[in-house]
Amino acid sequence: MATITLNDLRKSYGTTEVLHGVQAEIADGEFVVIVGPSGCGKSTLLRMIAGLEKVSEGEIRIGDRIVNKLEPAQRDIAMVFQNYALYPHMSVRRNMAYGLKIRGLPKAEINRRVEEAADILEIGDYLDRKPRQLSGGQRQRVAMGRAIVRDPQVFLFDEPLSNLDAKLRVQMRLEIRKLQKRLGVTSIYVTHDQVEAMTLGDRLMVLNGGYAEQFGTPIELYERPQTVFVAGFIGSPAMNFLPATMAAGTITLENGTRLPGAAGEGALTLGLRPEHLVNDADGPIRLRVALSEQLGANTLVHGTLEGTDSALVVSLDGVRAVTEGDVLSLSIPQDAMHQFDPATGRRLN
Repeated sequence: MATITLNDLRKSYGTTEVLHGVQAEIADGEFVVIVGPSGCGKSTLLRMIAGLEKVSEGEIRIGDRIVNKLEPAQRDIAMVFQNYALYPHMSVRRNMAYGLKIRGLPKAEINRRVEEAADILEIGDYLDRKPRQLSGGQRQRVAMGRAIVRDPQVFLFDEPLSNLDAKLRVQMRLEIRKLQKRLGVTSIYVTHDQVEAMTLGDRLMVLNGGYAEQFGTPIELYERPQTVFVAGFIGSPAMNFLPATMAAGTITLENGTRLPGAAGEGALTLGLRPEHLVNDADGPIRLRVALSEQLGANTLVHGTLEGTDSALVVSLDGVRAVTEGDVLSLSIPQDAMHQFDPATGRRLN
């Protein structure tokens, strides 16, 4: 096991820079998730750590070694890919053993490691099958087993669950988390799914356009997002953003609605999470309903801030009978309001 240090890490293709000075200290045994939309640079960053992409500038340390110029095989890492990358003509046992055989380990040691990993992953009954005889979830277990037998310092996961159906993804992400805690191996996991990120990671790095917008625990990112991007990306349904102004401790929305605010003056972007808005007959915020989604445990009501075109969504507990054209009065605790600079997108309070 090992710590991982990313020091001012940059990646360019010709004159196009795709990663811009990423910094991170990942502790020994920590599970870090890199999350962001497609094209933000998260898989490129992971492949740089793995040695599959060259570093343009900066430094990668695994343990006490700078690994920038080391080949992937010299970095003592194991990677689990999105497409499983199993050899179709080999049995599960041979797929798991192949890397160890190439390294010249004794047959008895290879068999011990394979049997041990198969027992951990509950795939002992499949060892003599070919990959085509397995389900998607079973293939993913085999791919993880192949990583486990190597006994690496670091696990790298590149969107390993994206080919599975929704129910199986939930099951497999719980298994991956339990497995990582059991083995205690430093792990970096890439995904575009923020729910997956929130449930898996000890800490999350949110990437946007090649920049690390925020690096912290899931709760830190949810409760105190440092940018509009992080605020809108973390949380489901996404945070509402309303243009507003601040003066004399009062926030004024574009339709004249007044809310208590902190000290400050000038324009701001007000962030309100749908689950923090409360249906309140005396609430100052008025939502004109466009449609509702009945989800059983809660109802998502979509509409606009009354008198404006600004979109507004509220999540209400239980089943609520609301129809298009209704007006809901809403309130929100002052400590649940997020204020951002409209020019920079950075957090104000």
